[in-house]
Amino acid sequence: MSAERIELNGGKPDPAALAWLAQVNYGHFTTLQVQQRGARGFRLHLQRLADATRELFGSELDLERVRAHVRNILTDQPATVRITVFSRQLDRKRLESPVEVDILVATGAPATPASAPLRLRICVHERVLARVKHVGTFDLWYLRRQARLAGFDDALFCTREGEVSEGSTWNIGFWDGIGVTWPSAPALAGVTRQVLAAGLAEAGIESASAPVRLDELDRFRSAFIVNTGSVGPLVACIDERGFGLDAELPQRLRSAYLSQRLEPI
Repeated sequence: MSAERIELNGGKPDPAALAWLAQVNYGHFTTLQVQQRGARGFRLHLQRLADATRELFGSELDLERVRAHVRNILTDQPATVRITVFSRQLDRKRLESPVEVDILVATGAPATPASAPLRLRICVHERVLARVKHVGTFDLWYLRRQARLAGFDDALFCTREGEVSEGSTWNIGFWDGIGVTWPSAPALAGVTRQVLAAGLAEAGIESASAPVRLDELDRFRSAFIVNTGSVGPLVACIDERGFGLDAELPQRLRSAYLSQRLEPI
């Protein structure tokens, strides 16, 4: 098991800095699974951080600095690593001004993928700035809580027009027996989803983005979720619409994901 550690800008975090992040709650992050000091899709994680820093803070992120901070906190044990970018220089009266950023890196135990099929509750909702993995998660936890209170496992978002987009903290894929369809409605393009898509392509399995309407779900045999290095579990139902639990699909997806190399950090 990897010990929980946290560093700010490569050193011990100042409590005041952590309080600033908690109180202002403006920033973005990425989470990855590290093995052998590498991670699948690491360049995609870095690109996500660079793009979001430019959009939220108007500045360029030093990616070598990010690498150095992550290397500094790693051990040889597998770990979950979260990289959060925020800025104590942010002036709420001059939000248009570019600012330098702070980099918070935290490690914890590697993720344990869930295996039990999920029951999902449809919710008409779109995250603010859906393409960015930002720290504003109040709506995600609240809607997941409401789904669980209603007897489901989690919430699946859709647009007002009835198109599926994404889950509370994950992407969803649909399997028709031949290939995978990723919903094209506004959503975060998860790194695990992108890595899996590359692995599927190399295995000769079609993977494409297209509209997925709630009234057309019958054209799919199965559905599954992906998030932070976890491929699966399968989806048992979306509201009252049940899906087949294809016994071979999880292993096929997992094999495609694992076929992609670990990128050195």
